[in-house]
Amino acid sequence: MLVLASASPRRRELIARLGLPYEVQTSNADESVCRLLRPEELVIELARRKAEAVAATRPDDLVLGVDTIVVLDGRVLGKPRDEADARRMLHLLSGKSHEVRSGFALIFRDKVYTECVTTTVRFAQLTDAEIEEYVKSGEPGDKAGAYGIQGRGGLFVSGIVGDYYNVVGFPLNAIYNALKSEFGVYS
Repeated sequence: MLVLASASPRRRELIARLGLPYEVQTSNADESVCRLLRPEELVIELARRKAEAVAATRPDDLVLGVDTIVVLDGRVLGKPRDEADARRMLHLLSGKSHEVRSGFALIFRDKVYTECVTTTVRFAQLTDAEIEEYVKSGEPGDKAGAYGIQGRGGLFVSGIVGDYYNVVGFPLNAIYNALKSEFGVYS
């Protein structure tokens, strides 16, 4: 059985596309990490912790943990603390390109596989009114970088280079390939 170690509704929706039987078990992993880690190390560490916490209770299942961050000029933008923080992040992203990095960890018994996937996203120049209306919609509240490409935040994206699903927070193709090549799931 594939077990997703996540509370994210977006990840719950996307895991179904793998075409495998799965269950969801929220991880209560410690997400405090050393901020000296490089962004790709940070998301892999958090994904691994989530997967390990669930794998400890599901020793015979294949467990998947995922974590996503937004990186702008080397600065990590996680989920906003409040509306003011969401406004700040959206102002920072306005008119610029940034990276969305998702780390994932697959654990089955003694085997651990981790990977980081990066997608470059270009934001249009946003007005104060656009930012204010978007923040008031409530959508930015639980999303890294204070936007969701799959929702109204997609209006601000003028282009991407890489995996769209990675920007949603679930690098579908990379996870599929890892399940196939590293764990023989689709053979």
